[in-house]
Amino acid sequence: MLADQPDEIRAVHAAYAQAGARVLISASYQVSREGFIASGRTVDAADAALRTSIELARDAAASSEALVAASVGPFGAIRHDGSEYTGRYGVSHERLVDFHAERLQVLVEAGPDLLAIETIPDADEVSALVEVLAAFPEVPAWLSLSCRDATSTCAGQPVEEAAAIASESPSILAVGVNCTAPHYVAPLLERLSAGSDLALVAYPNAGRAWDPVTGWQGEGEESGNDLVRAWAAIDGVRLIGGCCGVGPDSIARIAATLTT
Repeated sequence: MLADQPDEIRAVHAAYAQAGARVLISASYQVSREGFIASGRTVDAADAALRTSIELARDAAASSEALVAASVGPFGAIRHDGSEYTGRYGVSHERLVDFHAERLQVLVEAGPDLLAIETIPDADEVSALVEVLAAFPEVPAWLSLSCRDATSTCAGQPVEEAAAIASESPSILAVGVNCTAPHYVAPLLERLSAGSDLALVAYPNAGRAWDPVTGWQGEGEESGNDLVRAWAAIDGVRLIGGCCGVGPDSIARIAATLTT
């Protein structure tokens, strides 16, 4: 889409901006050199797609006050097997560092306002990202975890453990959860609030389950006004939004809830 239909992505960003989004997250979540090579494209094409993802979000943000966050997805996202919801990749720390370093270099050079390091399922990957971020101290970031229940990352570690590792990076100004079922968000934020001095971020998915073959499954659930207000009331929460399955109409409702 970034290479062949960029106008479609620009239009999606514009729809979210018009709905009241104050942060637009780039469409770079699954883009990597390794992934592009595996699909028959090139390293140069991957880097061009990363740069384009920032440009398209910036175009849509021009008519609003929205910030542009560069999406930094997990290593598991390039496997297309649901690994971003399991973690425990079976690869070395060095492999994770190399994977994220080459992609972050290109994204940072493209000039986003901040980094959205998102859907990270494993404290081990958080550690690798903290090491990589040391090379980019000038760019603020949030780091959000994918979680399997009300207490743990998808890999099974307590969320407090992952947050403690994230707090070692001066670049990371907020931690939280994303692409996690809405009914888990409040208890996760409570645990993070109690264990961290960082700001908190929450943008759950629509509550459906991901199957790598058939896609999103189940009826899902709505992040209703009461849930949104409950999240906003937790000490430290600064950013609230939506992930997979949460469209511009839902973002408009969330924005209205948070401003009334």
